[in-house]
Amino acid sequence: MSPEEERELGSAEEEEEAEASEAEEVEASAEAEEVEEPSAGPEEHERQLELDLDELMAKAEKADEYLELAQRTKADFENYRKRASREAAAAQDRGVAKLARELLPAVDNLDRALAAAEAGPEDDGAPDNGAANLVSGIKLVHADVIAALKRVGIEPFSPQGEPFDPQRHEAVAQQPADGATPGTIVEVYQRGYRFGDSVLRPARVVVAG
Repeated sequence: MSPEEERELGSAEEEEEAEASEAEEVEASAEAEEVEEPSAGPEEHERQLELDLDELMAKAEKADEYLELAQRTKADFENYRKRASREAAAAQDRGVAKLARELLPAVDNLDRALAAAEAGPEDDGAPDNGAANLVSGIKLVHADVIAALKRVGIEPFSPQGEPFDPQRHEAVAQQPADGATPGTIVEVYQRGYRFGDSVLRPARVVVAG
């Protein structure tokens, strides 16, 4: 073998060795990359669970806050609705009571006119159709007014024979009365009127002394 052939053969062997070495390095590098990282330990899992629980608790507390706010808002609205309803009813009652107080003097005048017409002049035996018609007309008007008042909850009361009650009666006089217990109403000078459970106008009465 010539020297030139020997040199070529040596170069080829060196190249093969270099390629083999390079291939080994590449394979070792690939194997190193394929090695998995060590898995997290139990402590890391516990820490993650604690973080998840804390997050869930925070969300639950926020949900409770929203629920409490919704319940409070609902209760406030319900109270407002009831208060508005009460105020509207009270305003209506005040309006009815005010109107009734304006009408009661007219009703009193009708009462007096009816009493005077029914008493009339002394009967001379001759029929008086005009007086009879007047009495009938007054009675009709009087009945209509009383019925209208009753429809809105206003009723008259005449406490003849009842014990005197300063909450419902106004004493205009006190006098002895045979057979009457002291403090008992023996005469109703003017009827009273009540609106539901409240006294719109007390009855004016005479009390036994």
